[in-house]
Amino acid sequence: MPTQRQIIAPLLTVPLLAAPLLSFAAPAVGPRPAAVSAPAPSPSPMGRGRQLYGISCASCHGQRGEGSQYGPSLKGVGAASADFWLSTGRMPLPNPRALPRHGPPAFGRRDIDALVSYVASFGPGPAIPAVGKGNVRQGLTIYLRDCAACHSSTGEGGALPAGRYAPSLTGTAPVQIAEAVRLGPGAMPKFGRGTLSDGALNSVIAYIRTLPRTSGAGGWPLGGVGPVTEGVVAWVLGLGVLLLVIRALGKRAR
Repeated sequence: MPTQRQIIAPLLTVPLLAAPLLSFAAPAVGPRPAAVSAPAPSPSPMGRGRQLYGISCASCHGQRGEGSQYGPSLKGVGAASADFWLSTGRMPLPNPRALPRHGPPAFGRRDIDALVSYVASFGPGPAIPAVGKGNVRQGLTIYLRDCAACHSSTGEGGALPAGRYAPSLTGTAPVQIAEAVRLGPGAMPKFGRGTLSDGALNSVIAYIRTLPRTSGAGGWPLGGVGPVTEGVVAWVLGLGVLLLVIRALGKRAR
């Protein structure tokens, strides 16, 4: 007859034998890998333009270009107007009371194109003009007749009545000149195709591109240092000439 010890011993070995099998079948418990999210798709040019417009333009021009007390309506201004004001840095303004000034654009070219497309969707308007080759000689004649009175014969611009000014044209992109001629922004008169044909406009732009770009400081540029240096040089040269005259008069008196 088996003893109590002989009966209990086999029962104790069963869990020991089953433990490796259970550990093999059980899945390993550990930290779950983090889910990898797919990159968000980049917005379309129209979507990007809508985003930029909402951030930088809607507060003055309205959510759909309807205008407000702070800015005019943009409905029907077209791609040409949007491209001109954005590419020349005149828009967006730092505050609604600021005057538009030519300067570096606030956006890169791709963002400008996106904004132009979105603003153009507000309604039909002038497209961005295409600039072709022109006749420089013809352009000189037209420029002196219609443009030099405000922009000067050298294209450097100048002051106008009521605190306005005509900007420099040297170094300006041809498309921007064509847009300004067709749109007439600010104090600039508008020249339609009935007044100035596309061929004549191309010739004016061809002539403007031949004008040398200066520092814009006025007078003798002296390497672009500015008018202070010009004054010093004028004084030195003037005093030198005066001393030579005094010396010559002294010799004649003796």
